[in-house]
Amino acid sequence: MNRRDFLVRSSLLVSAGLLFPRSLVRAQAPVGSAKAAPVPAATEFRPLRRGVGLFTGRGGTIGWLSNQDALAVVDTQFPDTAAICLAGLPERGSRLIDVVINTHHHGDHTGGNGVFKAAAKTIVAHQNVPKLQMARAEKDGTVDKQVFADTTFVEAWRHDLGDETVTAQYFGPAHTSGDIVVHFERANVVHLGDLMFNRLYPVIDRPGGASIRGWIQRLEEVVKTYPADAIYIFGHGNAKFGVTGGPADLNGFRDYLSALLTHVEKQIAAGRSKDEIVALENFPGFPDYHQPRPNRLTANLGVAYDELTEKRS
Repeated sequence: MNRRDFLVRSSLLVSAGLLFPRSLVRAQAPVGSAKAAPVPAATEFRPLRRGVGLFTGRGGTIGWLSNQDALAVVDTQFPDTAAICLAGLPERGSRLIDVVINTHHHGDHTGGNGVFKAAAKTIVAHQNVPKLQMARAEKDGTVDKQVFADTTFVEAWRHDLGDETVTAQYFGPAHTSGDIVVHFERANVVHLGDLMFNRLYPVIDRPGGASIRGWIQRLEEVVKTYPADAIYIFGHGNAKFGVTGGPADLNGFRDYLSALLTHVEKQIAAGRSKDEIVALENFPGFPDYHQPRPNRLTANLGVAYDELTEKRS
């Protein structure tokens, strides 16, 4: 099936609602339009290389593998778009998915686990992910909606899937304390989950174990570990720049995180308070990162302050 067929199939699934209940297809109504009809999320299946591709909808980017002998999915978004992805997964037919992998615990990457569970043999994640997912669900009152990984690992996981080999590697705390990197070795496609926000102010989950210093180190380790010509899939991206790229994009994001720490450290040394430091609308030198809603720069500056002053939020 070629790229045009993927796009057509995805469009038909969304517009006609033929393969899943219409109640699963939801999007946020415009502000002040409580009675507005739900608008389906815009979705796309995009092949990348050698049976590996990505799916965009609502939430973190989903990666997929579809070959003659195996199926795999990386991250699951939310129930509505997970249903679209499952229904349209290229060449799936009636086959079970061999493995679903969660790159970390956040709801826009694990919220669709329940949709995939009945069609998957196993769900894999780093050992820290289930407890982080539970802690967040308890805070949000959503414990009853959670589906957790049933296979976990400490440092690395590896599995042959048909003529492809998939590895998952934990490098250490970064965006959270459970982020992993998934590598489709023969296709040479690397899914980074939320280790990469492409030209966007990121979410830095300090209660979930995030470390900006660690994140900088993780990005440098990834660039050194994987082939220079790897295609990287990012968890999120500025619409202008997209959700795929290469080492230069990782280095650019590393530079933002480094500049963030340096800026806040200088402000602290100058005697400015946390409230004064976070009152910044745009970060100098990184104009593409600004998004008016939500503007996460305030939170980024606050987390940097807490990390530098060793205060936990």
